[in-house]
Amino acid sequence: MTTTPSADVAPISRAMNVRVTEAQAVAMCAKHKAEISAIESLPSGGTRIVLMNIADAATVAKAFGSKVLTGTVQRTGWIRAR
Repeated sequence: MTTTPSADVAPISRAMNVRVTEAQAVAMCAKHKAEISAIESLPSGGTRIVLMNIADAATVAKAFGSKVLTGTVQRTGWIRAR
């Protein structure tokens, strides 16, 4: 028997946007032993975190609770290193 996800279940992702500082995001990830793949500050405030695996992302998202931002957020443009 297979199951299909319901419409109210959020898609699984390693990335999340949270309404905390970069330092707070790093501290929360360290507390849960979740390894960060990429991190960036958001222009409107908050931090984007990409974790190494989905299980850690789910744990950290649950820990942040209502501080997880939903919807589209403005991000800093990518700058190529020279």
